[in-house]
Amino acid sequence: MTINLPPIHQLLKKYEISPRKSLGQNFLTNPTYLEKIVDAACVDENSVVLEIGPGLGNLTRFLVEKAGKVVAVELDGQLVQILQTELAGQPNLTTIHGDILKVSLEDLQLSQGYLVVANIPYYITSAIIRRLLEASVKPDRILLTVQREIADRICAKPGEMSLLSLSVQVYGNPKRLFRIPAEAFYPAPKVDSAVLLVELYPQPVIPSNLLNDFFILIKAGFSQKRKTLRNALTAGLQLSVIQVENILNSAGVDPQRRAETLTLVEWSAITQEYRKLQIT
Repeated sequence: MTINLPPIHQLLKKYEISPRKSLGQNFLTNPTYLEKIVDAACVDENSVVLEIGPGLGNLTRFLVEKAGKVVAVELDGQLVQILQTELAGQPNLTTIHGDILKVSLEDLQLSQGYLVVANIPYYITSAIIRRLLEASVKPDRILLTVQREIADRICAKPGEMSLLSLSVQVYGNPKRLFRIPAEAFYPAPKVDSAVLLVELYPQPVIPSNLLNDFFILIKAGFSQKRKTLRNALTAGLQLSVIQVENILNSAGVDPQRRAETLTLVEWSAITQEYRKLQIT
């Protein structure tokens, strides 16, 4: 796919703007990586794509060439005007001025099975992922360019699990696909990035009616990481030691273990035992 990107400095000068650090604006300018992102997302003429933070439209140009429909949501009003000017005449592109953390995804008229493809600001990565995973209209696939350390945390295995990894893995299977060096962006961030793919499950690993309890438990479990699970849950849930030990033992989990060592299956068992206590 041959896309002629306007030189970044020429575009910034033309519109008399500078990247805004407060909004985490680091524009991916390397066409090789832009094309790899679109290919990795398996975008085709039947795809409906939600792009978050399109910026100056570099990735957008590649998406509109392949996708059936692209909905680009941009917070910066100046960039929205630039997108509407530079990409005028693209019938499959809809540009929305709004905050993805506040805009109603239902109002974007995204069809079932839509994709999310985006280079998102590092400082709101977790919030955006949680927003997408908990939406009533969920995507089938999410492909994000994120800080490499964040991608590694999300894809962690038992022994290095975290609140973030569990919060994602309960909804889908995350994979770190490839690294993008800092110099591929303008301005260059201080760290390298990675492309993260999350394939969503048809249903969460934890039954929907237990998800609220699950999140209460994992937040309590990771609230005091240096403590054993027994002590962390006792403090975080305001239960007695005996109650917590009963929950863990019934779930087949050693109370002396730490939260980061547990599998999602073990957290599921704990959640079910915790719910029994809530009912009685």
